[in-house]
Amino acid sequence: MNLTIPDQNIALFNIFGEGFDRFAFPAELEMYRVTSGHGGESFLIVGSEKLALYDCGMSYCGETTASNIDETLAMLEMKRDGRHHKLDYILLSHSHYDHIGALPDILDRFPDAVVCGSEKCKSILGRENARKLIRQLGEEARELYTPDSGKPIRTDHFRVDRVLKDGDRISLGRETITAYETKGHTDCSLSYYIEPAGLLLASESTGILEGKDYVHTPALKSFPDSIASSYRCESLQPSHICLPHFGMIPERLNGEYFEQYRNECKSKMDFVRARLQKGLSYDEMLEEYIEEYWSPVKESEQPFEAFRINSGHILKALIRAVEEE
Repeated sequence: MNLTIPDQNIALFNIFGEGFDRFAFPAELEMYRVTSGHGGESFLIVGSEKLALYDCGMSYCGETTASNIDETLAMLEMKRDGRHHKLDYILLSHSHYDHIGALPDILDRFPDAVVCGSEKCKSILGRENARKLIRQLGEEARELYTPDSGKPIRTDHFRVDRVLKDGDRISLGRETITAYETKGHTDCSLSYYIEPAGLLLASESTGILEGKDYVHTPALKSFPDSIASSYRCESLQPSHICLPHFGMIPERLNGEYFEQYRNECKSKMDFVRARLQKGLSYDEMLEEYIEEYWSPVKESEQPFEAFRINSGHILKALIRAVEEE
């Protein structure tokens, strides 16, 4: 296949050693990375009867992501004696620009695909103010990563055709995907559990791995909800865990990852508690938070303005959590 895959040569991707492949999916599940740019990952899940795309990635590279899907489908057709393949489902983890931005380009190519997401996600994508912010952040990402492309950042075709509630299932044949509400990062976040492989596609509500011993805590809405979501995912006892903005983690970490996330949540709350005790204002705390947690690794995956916006939401959620203790 001639897929266009983004550069992986930054320190984050080698935290478990050069021999570790974060996109080595379990042998019992046919799954392909079709990501074409920075931001959220996009995976094609190939079932025995149907296919599903998990997330779409950013708008600025949407046409390339759609081409990557085309290339993968063509490969599957050759691999399976000419059997035609089509995209049946698009699974949205949540409504943020770096995960759903390329949806219009993908639906241009695969108009019959059924877009699946939460009820809250459907509501958000129908709001003009949400589309305006998605467009603004998408344009900033385009200028950061492909400043000469001039590609329009589209917000048409934003939709959810099938609302998934907690515990709803999608059949791909012998394979089943179960959706779980995992709030915290957003109120529209879903995690997906694929059986029989035992693969959990965890939502951002349960963290983003940014170092061998550091899990980022992107709970923009609620830290208590986020911690509850981590327990919910942990209770599934997944055989394999795939994290947003990273990929597969070593199986030896399955039993400790979610506890590591919860410990980092507590550490962030301690960070805020200490500054509240000093009498710092919200603006002062925000500047200290950004100074503490902004890094070159983040810069390679996210525009600074998006980080600042998210940091503001995280800080407000932390303050609420501490004050409600």
